[in-house]
Amino acid sequence: MINYNYETEFNLENELLLTDWINQVVKNHNCNIQEVNYIFVDDEYQHKLNLKFLNHDTLTDIISFDYSIGNNLQGDIYISIERVIDNAKDFKVSFLDELHRVLIHGILHYCGFKDKTDQDAKIMRSMEDEALKILSNK
Repeated sequence: MINYNYETEFNLENELLLTDWINQVVKNHNCNIQEVNYIFVDDEYQHKLNLKFLNHDTLTDIISFDYSIGNNLQGDIYISIERVIDNAKDFKVSFLDELHRVLIHGILHYCGFKDKTDQDAKIMRSMEDEALKILSNK
């Protein structure tokens, strides 16, 4: 089950389409979703999480708390809408393109993909691109 929660003035359009897409990507990686909560927040909310749980005094677009067991995915994914807006401008992409990349990025972490090294980041980006192609065909 995928749940969408809003702690800011933002609301997703097409929740059902996005849920189908995310489930398809997860299934393609031989995993299944038990329960994943997306929580959309502002920078202030995200910053507090970053300080409290990660001891990072920075702004970030996504923070995920992974409670998965094996291939059964569970967790909470916090997304700062303000960071997504700014990143979209910085990367010269649309807000929705950047939002979709961030949505799938968190799930790909749960599927076992990492991005700490350059090589891992390259693989993660490739998996994101592959997933985004699936969405563009829906």
